[in-house]
Amino acid sequence: MSVITINNLRKEYSSKSFSKNRIIALDNVSFEVGEGEIFGLLGPNGAGKTTLVKILLGITFPTSGSGRLFDKDLNDVYIKSRLGYLPENHSFPNYFTGEQVLNYFGRLSGVNPVDLKRKTDEYLNIVGMNEWRKIKIRKYSKGMMQRIGLAQAMISNPDLIFLDEPTDGVDPIGRKEIRDVLLSLKAQGKTIFLNSHLLSEIEMICDRVAILNKGILVKEGRVEDITSTDSYSFVTSELSDEVYNALLLNYKAVIQSKSNFLVSANNLDDVNIIIDFLRKNRILIQSVAKEKITLESKFINLIEHKL
Repeated sequence: MSVITINNLRKEYSSKSFSKNRIIALDNVSFEVGEGEIFGLLGPNGAGKTTLVKILLGITFPTSGSGRLFDKDLNDVYIKSRLGYLPENHSFPNYFTGEQVLNYFGRLSGVNPVDLKRKTDEYLNIVGMNEWRKIKIRKYSKGMMQRIGLAQAMISNPDLIFLDEPTDGVDPIGRKEIRDVLLSLKAQGKTIFLNSHLLSEIEMICDRVAILNKGILVKEGRVEDITSTDSYSFVTSELSDEVYNALLLNYKAVIQSKSNFLVSANNLDDVNIIIDFLRKNRILIQSVAKEKITLESKFINLIEHKL
């Protein structure tokens, strides 16, 4: 089931400097997000990420194209009750305590007053802020504000949660704890739409990603597919001179040492041909693994190529 569906979404803004010109924030973007996925939205500054999230939340409206949440039109006010949102650089009244923030937003979200106290206790514990619940948030660090913001996004038990830079300003231990929270939400069947500049975090937690650049969808797909290459790494016993030369000449291998080499292969049949060749020559195969690049490297390559 698709929780988010967008088709040819386009957003134009009038230029303040040149009245006849239009700024294109999104240019015919289309993709889907499935139920129970953690989906990452990536892109450099000015790529259109925030505009896309605001359209999905009904904060702004597209120039053309369409979008649906839970197979309902974006203008359907009733789907708002199924959404949670943590904006970037969020701000709460600084005279509130952490507990009051959750109580306030829980009431705004229509949480049953009988359940609100229990949920406040539950989510403060989940984000590790229970001991700070009575402290006014003006004394919170950036990381603590992010934790309270995450609890606020979850307080109504939404089915779809939009998170904009949820680990910004959070230390490594805190980022690990937030990743664990998000994976727990996924295990409960929740769908998470994640916008972050920390590509290492995205790579660790997301099932699929979409990469935007200047309003254009550059790449979309599973993280493992985007980061995989057509190279396979072999670790073997020491290669004889004959096998060494054959790998260089016949298979265009990149030899890294006498027992380690890389080979480009379009499919597994090509890999098995090399395995058969090695076995025929009594070379012990210790491991064969498909080479991968980091999501950050792939992201930079895609953006630089478009530029």
